[in-house]
Amino acid sequence: MRQPVTIAVVGAGNRGQQYARLAQASGRGRVVAEPIPARRERVAREYGLAPEAVFEDWAALARAGKLADVAVIATQDREHVEPAVAFAGLGYHLLLEKPVAPTEPEADRIAAAVERAGVYLAVCHVLRYTPFTRRVRAILDSGQLGEVVAVQHLEPVGWWHFAHSFVRGNWRREDRSTSMLLAKACHDVDWLQYVIDREPLRVSSFGSLFHFRPEQAPAGAGQRCVECAVEPTCPYSAVRLYHSCLGNPARERWPLGVVADPPTRQALEVALREGPYGRCVYRCDNDVVDHQVVNIEYEGGVTASLTVAAFTPMAHRKTRILGTRGYLDGDGATIKLCDFVTGEEQTIDVWAEARRDATAGGGSAGASAAHGHAGGDAGLVEAFLTAVAEGDPSMIKTGPVESLHSHRVVWAAERARREGIVVDLRSVS
Repeated sequence: MRQPVTIAVVGAGNRGQQYARLAQASGRGRVVAEPIPARRERVAREYGLAPEAVFEDWAALARAGKLADVAVIATQDREHVEPAVAFAGLGYHLLLEKPVAPTEPEADRIAAAVERAGVYLAVCHVLRYTPFTRRVRAILDSGQLGEVVAVQHLEPVGWWHFAHSFVRGNWRREDRSTSMLLAKACHDVDWLQYVIDREPLRVSSFGSLFHFRPEQAPAGAGQRCVECAVEPTCPYSAVRLYHSCLGNPARERWPLGVVADPPTRQALEVALREGPYGRCVYRCDNDVVDHQVVNIEYEGGVTASLTVAAFTPMAHRKTRILGTRGYLDGDGATIKLCDFVTGEEQTIDVWAEARRDATAGGGSAGASAAHGHAGGDAGLVEAFLTAVAEGDPSMIKTGPVESLHSHRVVWAAERARREGIVVDLRSVS
């Protein structure tokens, strides 16, 4: 049996804890660095960490030298660079939450540090690792659709998720985080790059903060949901959203755990009256766009359109791939195919296939593809830990080269949106 990989979690928020849980079966000797005491203590209890394995911040952990094989960097977006550079220099392999960094020079610093140290870096573009993506790639590689001509892709953020994360939450302001496109949909630009597998040439983009502004507030709206006359009929009611999470362990972990820690009724009432998540969505200090479309032209004339929007149910991505011999319509769980020669239609249940494969391979059918970015979280963690354990970087689909390539498309799209231009990537240095 291969030796388990040891793991240090740097930032024990929702994403850091998710990767730690997924790595539990393969890792050992975990270490945690997290500035928020409740999160730090929770992780220490869950994994039985000794006091000497628990640190108040990443700098304290770095001063202790190398204590594990891998550092999971899951700090806030604007706090990726310094810990990533430091831990690479200490010889840690890095599992880095997306985006790599808010700007290209910062991302280049991380890539350079990884190259100098000779360590592995996997960016958490988890959509490349899903059973759905594997099946789509197999269909495209088989030639069943002929040549790909165009792709339509929707990232349905979800009305309440957007209000939670991008209006009231940590990603609401670009000066404190990044653009909405980079924070939320660099996943999707990266996925398009992986599936289309051609060089992107030109990018245009449009979008704005359409709805979550003071002038859109209904008559009688208050500063906070708990004091608002129109709260019962507001789609974005914090009272309705967060109270509905109580008693549901998964939703108590997220989103409620971000709002009230511990996620109790009493703590929630205080948070709704006093904390940022109780504010009216029309009275916040948010400035990121709430809808955006990105158009990409690839080598050979292939095109893709990506729409990212708040005004949807929270759901899996929706994708249509238009080929010269066939058509694919997918939602992360199911693929529908139309063959232009025979006119026949076929439906593939991707998650059922994944469960059968797991059972046949001796794995757990309960490790449902329906969870954690449609199985992408688990697929990423398994691939990365295998790469480290076996010394095989080919297992990593989202290394620094691939990730920076797709990030540059995102940065170009943001420039196109702001300046009202088409950005020619061939002329961007």
